[in-house]
Amino acid sequence: MTVRTAPGDGAVPVGPPDGTPTTGPGSGPAAADRPELLPTTRRARRYVQLIVGLVLYALSITLLVRAGLGSTPWDVLSQGISRRTDLSFGTITVLVSVVVLLLWVPLRQRPGIGTVANVVVIGALVDPFLALLARLPEPLPLAARIGLVVAGIVLNGLATALYVGVRLGPGPRDGLMTGLVARTGGSTRLVRSSIEVVVVTAGWLLGGTVGLGTLAYALAIGPVVHHLLPRLTVR
Repeated sequence: MTVRTAPGDGAVPVGPPDGTPTTGPGSGPAAADRPELLPTTRRARRYVQLIVGLVLYALSITLLVRAGLGSTPWDVLSQGISRRTDLSFGTITVLVSVVVLLLWVPLRQRPGIGTVANVVVIGALVDPFLALLARLPEPLPLAARIGLVVAGIVLNGLATALYVGVRLGPGPRDGLMTGLVARTGGSTRLVRSSIEVVVVTAGWLLGGTVGLGTLAYALAIGPVVHHLLPRLTVR
């Protein structure tokens, strides 16, 4: 199985490092993909790691938004829609996730526990985190804004590795990409890039912020996740 890590990187294999299936109760790909087959301690770790990863992911999103130097492609879209409506950024994030999940239906993608948790946890925490960061002095010095971007990218990479590593279901946007890859036969990189170009362009036209932070995210997030994912994957 492969999952998209983030913009700027290809699909990352999730499974035994050498590709060799393992056997026995509580081990190997079968156990990893079916939580009920895992020992209690490892099963608990998966759920805790999932929630921690999603909480950190929500925080990382808000750091990039607060910096005002450009967000991730999907957050540029949410930001743009939010600015055109009376709805909060967090509400739009949830609504976009739901719409993307509806696109899974013709693609025959199946959500998991992690998919649902992705929508609920991130959507619920984005607005409170933004409110907390709004207490920072305004305007922020450029050095502080750059610091928020760096912290946001690193934290996003860690969060992505944490929640992808538990293998409890892809996020809505990841599932859209993998579904299109399966249906079209296109390469992961091409499909992912095409989706994100469309999304970031639409977001920018609606008033979302695109800038150096967006570019830095696209260039840096792949290597960060690639480095951390093998260390945080629950097997």
